Amino acid sequence: MTGTASGPPSTPHRRTPLVVVPAYRPDGALPALVRDLAERGLPDVLVVDDGSGPAHAAVFDAAAALGAEVLRHDRNRGKGVALRTAFAHARERHPGRDVVTADADGQHTPASVRAVADRLSAGGADVVVGERDLTGAGVPLRSRVGNALSGAAVRTATGLPVRDSQTGLRGLAAGTLPWLLDVPGDRYEYELRVLLEASARGAVVAGVPVETVYVDDNASSHFRPVRDSLVVMAPLLAFAASGLLAFGVDVAALLALQAATGILALAVVGARVLSAAVNFGVNRALVFGRSRRAPVRGSAARYAALALLLLAASYGLLDALHGTLGVPLLVAKALTDAALFLASWTVQRQVVFAPPSGDRGPDDGAGAGQGAVVGATTVPDGPQRSRNAAR
Repeated sequence: MTGTASGPPSTPHRRTPLVVVPAYRPDGALPALVRDLAERGLPDVLVVDDGSGPAHAAVFDAAAALGAEVLRHDRNRGKGVALRTAFAHARERHPGRDVVTADADGQHTPASVRAVADRLSAGGADVVVGERDLTGAGVPLRSRVGNALSGAAVRTATGLPVRDSQTGLRGLAAGTLPWLLDVPGDRYEYELRVLLEASARGAVVAGVPVETVYVDDNASSHFRPVRDSLVVMAPLLAFAASGLLAFGVDVAALLALQAATGILALAVVGARVLSAAVNFGVNRALVFGRSRRAPVRGSAARYAALALLLLAASYGLLDALHGTLGVPLLVAKALTDAALFLASWTVQRQVVFAPPSGDRGPDDGAGAGQGAVVGATTVPDGPQRSRNAAR
């Protein structure tokens, strides 16, 4: 769990979440959403115009007239950037406030937004995912396939029981906003990477069922099943590549030391120490890059302890599969290594190379007013705050 990220327990006086709506060339569904959210007790809406252009200015003006606060990008910069703009503004102008994100195209109904807001306000979760039922016959094939691919990728890479990894309807506790500003990704991949980062930080992720709505057969979706699933799987693939590199170093060093010394035991131990050092360095610097903020000594000690545990587990599993159950040695070795690969990935991600305790999502000065939005000042490629006609 991320420290105080989920905030204090829900009380009758706790403020309702701020609803964030990134929008690119929206239609009348946006003002309707603002109006309907207010009717459901969610009057505070922050809209980000992601460079929609003059042709859509009237839509944003209508949303502002209904009470929404509108930030504007002077050009299209992507959904990930729009969300970070909103999060920075929320930290500066609405310190300590939880956030719910929703799309502007009508796929997230006011009732669904309210359901996510209520689950977030109930406490006990840092991130709340609005989960649609994407298995029915009425769901477009592209969406069913895309969600199945990305869902499998997210569950494998993070261990999170997320049924709907594509949804933009999410509740985010106020304490998550500082690290959300550091998650990379300018477009759709940002939301997938948020789940990766949440898992790496030990954040509590919960799901709540919401309505499944598709507009024009989901023609406006920018999700790319293969490419975006690879984005999620990239850390796991990098971990596998690091393991293969260490294996190559282990074999080469074994042969070289055996030829040089003629002592097999020395060659085996020396090769294993060298390959382990390479694997540790690559994982620390590249695969789990955030760990570079942590002291090397602590990470190295945890890595060494894990290596010993994996060695003992490998022997135990091989003995059970091959010695007791009679599974052929090669098959037993493959099964053992596959199981320990996922176990090693999980432990290294969550324990060995976990972010320092100070980076695991506490408030981190969320109320200090240090957001990236520059109020009403116009800056190149930055958000420009529009006046709220209703205030």
